[in-house]
Amino acid sequence: MENFEPVYGTGPLLGIAAGAIALLLFLIIRLRLHAFVALILVSVLTALATGIPASGVVPTLLYGFGDTLASVALLVGLGVMIGRLLEITGGAAVLAGALIRLFGESRAPLALGVASLLFGFPIFFDVGLVVMLPIVFSVARRLSGPVLMYALPTAGAFAVMHAFVPPHPGPVTAAIEIGADMGLVLLVGAVLAVPTWYLASYLYGLWAGKRWELPVPDDIMSDGTVKHDDPPKLFTVLSILLLPMLLIFVNTGLSTLAATGTVNGDAGWVQAAQLLGETPIALLIAVLFAMVVLSRGRFTRQRVEEIVGGALGPVCAIILITGAGGMFGGVLEVSGIGGALAESLESTGLPVIVAAFFIALALRVAQGSATVALTTAAGLIAPAVAASPGLSSIDLALIVIAIASGATALSHVNDSGFWLVGSFLGMDVKTTLKTWTVMETLIGFIGFGLAFGLSLVL
Repeated sequence: MENFEPVYGTGPLLGIAAGAIALLLFLIIRLRLHAFVALILVSVLTALATGIPASGVVPTLLYGFGDTLASVALLVGLGVMIGRLLEITGGAAVLAGALIRLFGESRAPLALGVASLLFGFPIFFDVGLVVMLPIVFSVARRLSGPVLMYALPTAGAFAVMHAFVPPHPGPVTAAIEIGADMGLVLLVGAVLAVPTWYLASYLYGLWAGKRWELPVPDDIMSDGTVKHDDPPKLFTVLSILLLPMLLIFVNTGLSTLAATGTVNGDAGWVQAAQLLGETPIALLIAVLFAMVVLSRGRFTRQRVEEIVGGALGPVCAIILITGAGGMFGGVLEVSGIGGALAESLESTGLPVIVAAFFIALALRVAQGSATVALTTAAGLIAPAVAASPGLSSIDLALIVIAIASGATALSHVNDSGFWLVGSFLGMDVKTTLKTWTVMETLIGFIGFGLAFGLSLVL
């Protein structure tokens, strides 16, 4: 809704915001209302409470919902298609096996983690974990090692990629909300994901595996072996995973060179290369490439259509929740709550990147879902970002990582990932808290520390 002037001052608006978030958490945690429905309901009530006229409520909701879904649904949908094709054909097993041979069996945890980092670019956390666990169990049995030493680096790799790197819905939504360049977020997220994973997941996984020597579960994935009749070649898998990243990096590089005058931004070849490197186009090219090279001699065209179509169903809930989070963010923006929060943060002198981290962390602890924490925190902090002068494109990308870090830390019993990892690895609640929760917290705080450190020097 355009031209709406806030009805209330800073104090009442912040009070309404606090009440809205409290109500959202109550609906999700206590009443077990689905996050999608809860976000819509709270968005409507917040719009009315802040004085937005009844005739402007629905346009305001659609403004935030539509703007978010316009990019998120496209990127997430294309990303999961790539992941599903690699999953069905055995690309993950091929990549993990090649890296284990490269690093050696003594460094199998490192190899499995690196494979998961690469495979985690297009595939969601829970799907990637389910795909990789049979490989993890098979390696742990063959090498007679503690399962956590192999499983935690694998699970941590998927967790950090899911939080830090587009086309996953959390970082995509956060980037859209605060106006960060998607290609730069991908570049910064990928660069920071590696040391964060190494310190928080790989090294911790080696220590935790020796500290809690759990047996390999016998009742999760049959005998722990993975069989594919005609798996793709390693080069094929790598080319599919790296193609979109390469195209996006070319776009980001050319945009930077054009801005500095090094190349002519109006040249036809520059604009063509930039178009190919736009994130949706790069992912579309990767999907088409994957459909051709992975189906050749394996699947009919009808079967390929069934595979990519089937990939969309499981992510619909996540896409809709993300859109509803954008809807809530739109209400916060239009109502003036975001501007009031920006003024309050400015008066405290707290850096925006620090505030973004702690807002996301508080939401993560309270309601569990990293996606909800990311989208809600991004909507809350966006006006503060817009009101902060002198933020560079790198600063905006680092703020996205700070939000993602806060939304990752302190996973506990209200997070579905907590139960997924604990049940698959046969751990009780206490052990899951000591292992998975600690690792997720390390990922969050180390990722934020790296992002904050870079924001001070760049």
